[in-house]
Amino acid sequence: MKSRFNSYTKNSILRIGKFIQILLIIAVYVGCLYFYNTEYNQNGVGKTRFMIFVALYTAVLCFSLRTYRAYDLGFHDVSMLIYSQTLAILVAGVAFYIVFVVANSTLFTPVPLLVMLILQVLLSCVWSVIGNKLFFRLNKPKKAVVFYSGNLSLLRLQDVIKNDKTFTVTNYIEVKKEYELSDVKQFFENCGLVITTGVPLHLRNDILECCLSESIPCYTVPTIGDIVMQGAKHLDSFSVPVFQVSRAEPNVEYAFIKRALDIVISLVGIIVLSPVMIITALAIRLYDKGPAFYKQVRLTKNGKKFKILKFRSMRVNAESDGVARLATDNDDRITPVGKIIRACRLDELPQLFNILKGDMTIVGPRPERPEIAAQYEEDLPEFALRLQVKAGLTGLAQIYGRYNTEPYDKLQMDLMYVNNMSFSQDLKLIFATIKILFIKESTQGTAEGQITAAFKKEEKIN
Repeated sequence: MKSRFNSYTKNSILRIGKFIQILLIIAVYVGCLYFYNTEYNQNGVGKTRFMIFVALYTAVLCFSLRTYRAYDLGFHDVSMLIYSQTLAILVAGVAFYIVFVVANSTLFTPVPLLVMLILQVLLSCVWSVIGNKLFFRLNKPKKAVVFYSGNLSLLRLQDVIKNDKTFTVTNYIEVKKEYELSDVKQFFENCGLVITTGVPLHLRNDILECCLSESIPCYTVPTIGDIVMQGAKHLDSFSVPVFQVSRAEPNVEYAFIKRALDIVISLVGIIVLSPVMIITALAIRLYDKGPAFYKQVRLTKNGKKFKILKFRSMRVNAESDGVARLATDNDDRITPVGKIIRACRLDELPQLFNILKGDMTIVGPRPERPEIAAQYEEDLPEFALRLQVKAGLTGLAQIYGRYNTEPYDKLQMDLMYVNNMSFSQDLKLIFATIKILFIKESTQGTAEGQITAAFKKEEKIN
């Protein structure tokens, strides 16, 4: 009880700090709004309208901070915290300016807005530094024990272990299929965190139950079955708990809203970004006189084939040998212009036309090439489960994974989306996409000489 009380106390201190910072950001916004109101509205906008503006700004700010995970203390370094908070502040600030201009049918000088944004970013910098130090002062890294089965399952944890500063692994325990809880329970002593990966299901479930009873936090790498069960429907017509698992079937209302959103966003995107697309096309054309666009066959819902449209970032006839392969780090097939447009994601912009046509959607699993998908499915038949829904421009795997993320992990993230599709999740992922546009690691290619993203057969023991 004492440790739990301490945990609540620590979390409360950090939450109060976050709350104060958000109040200060909103206070700066109120000052800016008051300036605009008194300077450009002789009659004023009235208290009610003023409060509506404040409420809308607060809602957008909180949504953006949550979407960009701007308060993930302990999981991100100070620079990433500042980046995430700055992005959230910019989104809220731009939204405020647009709404204020539309509401008053007049353009206003952006100088007060820029002053507001600068002050808010400075507040974020101060909070990120202080909050990060406070977090680690209150929360010393936990001693963690890792239970794994096979070296390949352990490799999947490297990114977690490398980037998570909240724990230090003190023991790695390789378990066998015949192990029971009694064989590993001794390692729970003086342990602050348990991590499992690739552990046989019967033992993993016992470990989870033991962690719950002992109030020990537990990280576990899910299986495909775990993720499929997330989308299961609870049938409450029986005297025993029953889950129904079936293919993803979005309801009519969601399907209608999703398609309407696709049409609106793709049309607006095409119109607004047309100057950027024209300049990009000219740059590609002028570099080597080759075509600015290229089409490639991809797979969408239920395995239907369509031709995806992209700006050409590689030299002409880049796959003259007939072998389908992913781009690698320092790929000599990519042109100088191609490196720039790939880094800025400009090569993806023509897919707005695919979305408008209906071959793709804004949010969904990325469309894979038939040849590469077939290679994956030879070792991982479940990879075809991604095709339950229409292919998308962005998705969970693109936001939280990388270009070279392994197929097994991409499949898991895609199924997480498929099993939890909703308008709110789509909206969140659309805004979250903005964050990764300027993160280089998200476009990291595969290893040299590697045709497709690595697939590790041993992972299937999960």
